[in-house]
Amino acid sequence: MIKSFAVILLLPLLAQPLAAEAPPYTSAAPIAFMKDLSSGAVLYAKGADQRMPPASMAKMMTAHVAFRLIQQGELKLDTKFTVRPETWQKWHGPAAGSTMFLSPGEQVSVENLLHGIVTLSGNDACVVLAEGIAGTEQAFVALMNQEAKRMGLNSSHFGNSNGWPDEGVTYVTARDLARLAEGTVQETPDLYKRFYATTSFTWGKTMGGNAITQGNRNPILGRIAGADGLKTGHTDEAGYGFTGSADQGGRRLVMVVAGLDSFNSRIQESVSFMDWGFRAWKAQPLFKKGAVVETAAVQLGSARSVGLMAPRNLAVTLPRTASSNIQVKVVYNGPIKAPIAKGQEIAQLIVTTPDTGAQTMPLVAAEAVAEAGIFGRLWNGLNSFFG
Repeated sequence: MIKSFAVILLLPLLAQPLAAEAPPYTSAAPIAFMKDLSSGAVLYAKGADQRMPPASMAKMMTAHVAFRLIQQGELKLDTKFTVRPETWQKWHGPAAGSTMFLSPGEQVSVENLLHGIVTLSGNDACVVLAEGIAGTEQAFVALMNQEAKRMGLNSSHFGNSNGWPDEGVTYVTARDLARLAEGTVQETPDLYKRFYATTSFTWGKTMGGNAITQGNRNPILGRIAGADGLKTGHTDEAGYGFTGSADQGGRRLVMVVAGLDSFNSRIQESVSFMDWGFRAWKAQPLFKKGAVVETAAVQLGSARSVGLMAPRNLAVTLPRTASSNIQVKVVYNGPIKAPIAKGQEIAQLIVTTPDTGAQTMPLVAAEAVAEAGIFGRLWNGLNSFFG
């Protein structure tokens, strides 16, 4: 039996040395985190691994679970769920926080409930959707925690579907919230675009019979170019928080701020923080989508090697003021065993600079490699024996 081992291939430097310090920034938020999804670089981290109550930012996981079920064909946008009188009784009125203004016995589509969650931050919408999908809210919460485990949110746990204070049962970290946002953007891109950038939504009626329109509380929508998500949160315990994302020219940033003391300070800090991320840093292209970066040895395959290809345009994030020494290496567990599907992630491109931590990007198989038949295995064995 051949044991796997790490293979590290160093590539030539892609920039000449001209050192630059990381752009300074001091966040007004007690907790702040920013990641460039284009390169994997963490641009800022302050209290990023400190456990905290998410408030309504927990609703990102409720929406994400629904998005995944829709993508997998297990849930449809036009499916309707009925608002149980008991659910309405608990989640209406001023004491129930933000609401979609649902009515008891009303039938509401999954699509409208998602707008109620993402755009309106409706606590009622979350519970109705959770009960409709899983039968009970707690059964749905089990799906939330199962998904958190799959995504590697190792410092987060969910106790309800809407982030309502529950004596510490529900907790997250800023790093985990950013990872959740990243997963939604990358795994369910069409649904992300469909729901998160909606600026307002109309549902329910006033006592006088007028339609109720509520605006999206996202503080960077309309203030930062390319802003298209995600979710605010506020309780007395958590303070004011926000997980946001924006894309400018194919460069996407995700940011989290938490623990701010007012609605206005959340707006100011969110806009300032995201603006700094785009203005103070730049993306230096490395490889275009489809470029074969390296090749890797294949074990027991119809071919002895496979190309390691960039699945998208790959770039390294650097301070805008200057370039830096860049070390680029390809890492994979080898030898890679067939069969290999075209487009399967089988290696990583790891870039290090003096000013950022490791920036890790995926590399995928440029072509499919089938498992070798008996004669192919004998031929490969002979080739390996005789070099």
